[in-house]
Amino acid sequence: MNHMSDVLKKFCRAANYLSAAQIYLQSNTLLAEPLKADDIKPRLLGHWGTCPGINFTYAHLNRAIIAHDVDMMFVLGPGHGFPAVQANLFLEGTLSKYFGEIPRNTAGISHMAKKFSWPYGYPSHSNPEAPGVILEGGELGYSLSTSYGAILDNPNLVVACLVGDGEAETGPTATAWHLNKLIDPATNGAVLPILHLNGYKISGPTFMGRMSDDELRALFYGYGYEPHFVDAYTEEDVHARMMEVMDTAIEAIRFTQHCAREGTLQENPRFPMIVLRTPKGWDSIDYIGDQKIEDNHYSHQVIAVNAKTNDSERAQLEEWLRSYRFNELFDGENFDADIQSLIPREGRRMGDNPHARGGDPCYKPLSLPAIENYSVTGTCNLNDPICGTESGMEKIGHYLRDIMRDNAANRNVRLMSPDETYSNKLDAVFEVTDRAFVWPHKEWDKNLAWDGRVLEMLSEHSLQGMLQGYVLTGRHGVFVSYEAFVQIVASMTDQYAKFLKIARDVKWRGTIPSLNYILTSGAWRQEHNGFSHQNPGFIDGVLQRQGCFTNVYFPADANTALVTFNRMMASTKEINVLVGSKRPLPIWRSLEEAKKDVMDGISVWKFASDEDPHVVFSAAGDYPTLEALAAMSLVRKYAPAVRMRFVNITSLSVLGIGNSQCRVLRHDFEHYFTEDKPVIVNFHGYPQTIKQVLFDYVDDTRRFVIHGYEESGSTTTPFDMMVRNRVDRFHLAMEAFAKAAEQGVIAETEAQELIASFQERLAEHRAYVVEHGEDIAEITNWVWEQR
Repeated sequence: MNHMSDVLKKFCRAANYLSAAQIYLQSNTLLAEPLKADDIKPRLLGHWGTCPGINFTYAHLNRAIIAHDVDMMFVLGPGHGFPAVQANLFLEGTLSKYFGEIPRNTAGISHMAKKFSWPYGYPSHSNPEAPGVILEGGELGYSLSTSYGAILDNPNLVVACLVGDGEAETGPTATAWHLNKLIDPATNGAVLPILHLNGYKISGPTFMGRMSDDELRALFYGYGYEPHFVDAYTEEDVHARMMEVMDTAIEAIRFTQHCAREGTLQENPRFPMIVLRTPKGWDSIDYIGDQKIEDNHYSHQVIAVNAKTNDSERAQLEEWLRSYRFNELFDGENFDADIQSLIPREGRRMGDNPHARGGDPCYKPLSLPAIENYSVTGTCNLNDPICGTESGMEKIGHYLRDIMRDNAANRNVRLMSPDETYSNKLDAVFEVTDRAFVWPHKEWDKNLAWDGRVLEMLSEHSLQGMLQGYVLTGRHGVFVSYEAFVQIVASMTDQYAKFLKIARDVKWRGTIPSLNYILTSGAWRQEHNGFSHQNPGFIDGVLQRQGCFTNVYFPADANTALVTFNRMMASTKEINVLVGSKRPLPIWRSLEEAKKDVMDGISVWKFASDEDPHVVFSAAGDYPTLEALAAMSLVRKYAPAVRMRFVNITSLSVLGIGNSQCRVLRHDFEHYFTEDKPVIVNFHGYPQTIKQVLFDYVDDTRRFVIHGYEESGSTTTPFDMMVRNRVDRFHLAMEAFAKAAEQGVIAETEAQELIASFQERLAEHRAYVVEHGEDIAEITNWVWEQR
């Protein structure tokens, strides 16, 4: 066994001891005295089984960083292995750098161990308060895609991604292996996947853990990787083998990148990956009673769980902890010189990699073109607001094209979409870039290149993970999706929101861009695809996130969409969702009006409003706004005595109506909605979503009537989708007639006659669409009439 193997074994002994001490010990942390019951924590929390493999990997990555001077980040898939991460952060000195209460001495070890998995201490999983962490890994499946996002446009960065074999069973991980096909080695860094096969999940074996090397080699070679195997069960010197494989992997990465950058790479790049087999709970307790612990699922979490109360288990725990001979490695103030030799120099430590912190030098704000050059102008005025019709998505596409052009030198903005850039009317970006695709091209392929700023893949999970990795390392992006199918990543968004909520308050984490979504092809224009494509529920989860960092925008026209997108791309440390249509719709607002609408989140549209209204109409969303205004036109035509106000809601946050800067409503709620008049709300999403917002503003919500998506859908006509969910102009107008009659503005009989007449029109509409397959011309060709 060579000397470096001995050095690596020492490092692993130290890291393993520190990992175990965090799980078990609240005092006597260095075992200076015999282990007593009082030394053991009252609640043993944590996961031991994966820690030895993590420590083994971290030690070897440190050696490779030193040997090859690699700029490297570490992303851990199984976040429950955090005791190992924290142990290595302690060993390399990063923990002490950011936490003064954890000096790199005995006192620091005692504090770290006592506070691990302790109330108001340190969490049991990877978390944003830990240096170097960009993924919590509580919900498994996202380490590989997050890693690929981090290396985009970071040509010198290598991300070592440790994928657990339990995590490898998840759908998101299965698709993420394909992300190598989007990575141009000439312009991006590299991911070094390390598949850690310790054989077991929490209560049984893993699939890949029971696959043979030949099966795994075929699988990952087919994915496009060059697999290398390190097997702790069969290698005489597993450290020597891991050193050999690690050196080969780093050299292969650099050779591939060199060839790509000098223009001599003519075939598919085949990057290395490592398959690492180790026992679960490696080198710990073999058996407790007749229960096999090491190399079995029983070592997944806490072993010797009864050590505080059971003398026999406590004796086994002590024997195990002392087997690391930590006292030979640490004298109370300093670690052994061999261990010190495996600590990379300042600027090369994985836990202190600047890419994982955000801020300078990784974050650069975008150079954003002036939106005045893109807005729609016309002859609109107070009496005739229509400035033409435009697609909000097309306007955003033109704007995003020029953002990419103006920031080309910084290479810090990307568009991610599941094969929908054309469909969603954003194809103007292809005037300045292409879709990344590194695998073979056909001569008839369109807008494909090895180096493209658009990433398309029919895996929302992979795109979300890449965007998170890209944003958390300081770069800008937008995820565009069909509204119904962004729900696929709702849980990932929730996990990211939890990470962001904490990270925003971590003082050493720098500025990062916001995570931006555009949801288009919404329910109201998915009449052709049917019920499966109609689901506005994603916004519900976003609006549940607590804190001043979530926004959901409902721009009513292209000008407002443009202003909204500009604000989103300039913002930092937020989650923004823009919900908009890709089809041309009326331009209701001038650019200056749109700016004010987006700033305030709500506005009274004067061109549609009367003084001292009897009824207030309100809408959030482009099609709901159009139908609300059409309903008001009908009411004015058939019941001119009814005075009305129109209130447009542009944005919602968890705090209510308005934006996420904790400035909700520029004026009092009653300024917009009056103190006591009935309010008819036409909402883009589920009615209950807006109801819970109103709950915070009014004690008695009975004067509010909410219309929204009611899960009534099919393949039908666009207007019939509105009718089926009662968000159409006729249902809204009938509501207004009834509310006006209740106040005596019109007679009850007149209201009933009007309602009966409109019900007949709805019946005629249904008969017409059944016979002709399209909407009535008066609906399709409707325009706002001057007052």
